Amino acid sequence: MAPSRESKLLRRLAAHVGRAIDDFALIEPGDRILVAMSGGKDSYALAHLLQRLQRRSPKWFTLVAVHLDQGHPGYDGTPLEAWLGEHAFEHRILHRNTYAVVIDKIEAGKTYCSLCSRLRRGILYSAAQEMGCNKIALGHHRDDSLETLFLNLIFTGQLKAMPPKLVSDDGKNVVIRPLMYCAEDELRAFAEEQRFPILPCNLCGSQDNLMRQEVKRLLGGLEARFPGSQNIMLSALRNVRASHLLDTALWKQAGLAVARDPLERWSPDERPLDPPADGVP
Repeated sequence: MAPSRESKLLRRLAAHVGRAIDDFALIEPGDRILVAMSGGKDSYALAHLLQRLQRRSPKWFTLVAVHLDQGHPGYDGTPLEAWLGEHAFEHRILHRNTYAVVIDKIEAGKTYCSLCSRLRRGILYSAAQEMGCNKIALGHHRDDSLETLFLNLIFTGQLKAMPPKLVSDDGKNVVIRPLMYCAEDELRAFAEEQRFPILPCNLCGSQDNLMRQEVKRLLGGLEARFPGSQNIMLSALRNVRASHLLDTALWKQAGLAVARDPLERWSPDERPLDPPADGVP
């Protein structure tokens, strides 16, 4: 028996998507949205939920699904293309051998993700321009955003996650992430419920010990010990206290006092007293 189109899980995910769209004005009347279809569970869920919204929303917008054949060994995109046809999606399949480029440029043992994602993003940007799309929808979800937060915190010294809306450097493309409030475990369950024909990734999926995988294990361990912790972390990203962080540029934006130049910070008559030698005030 085919799964119900209006299961509780579907309605819950649809509510999350609607909330993200409303919170960040992700979709506006007249938008033509390129839906990036990797063939993974998240992109199928994204396409399904956006099409459902399109049929119900008073905001008129159009969708075009775009799948990129990157030349991976053993690739077969037939199931995905058949699914798009069955669901009456306007779609295009692009063929670019980025796999050969990544294998040639990246040393053995190094991670492919960064170069692969840059190549894929550039191709999608160009495709969006060619097809008259003013926005590109990606399937990143809550867990992706939290993993990015921790990766930046631990490895780059930045307090930064994935934005729900991002304008490209040249201002020509707008990337939106409508699944930002959706949990990965629910998207996985939804993919099973809907029987999406998942395409395997034989490039990044073949690598072990990636930093993102380590962070995913870390967050998974926290969730196991403290159920609900990932939703609390997501709430934290929506509840920032600039005055309790150490970014002076952020303090200036918030209109808070910022220290003067270090060389002129204290005048002789306002220099604080040295603490007693024993540390007792």
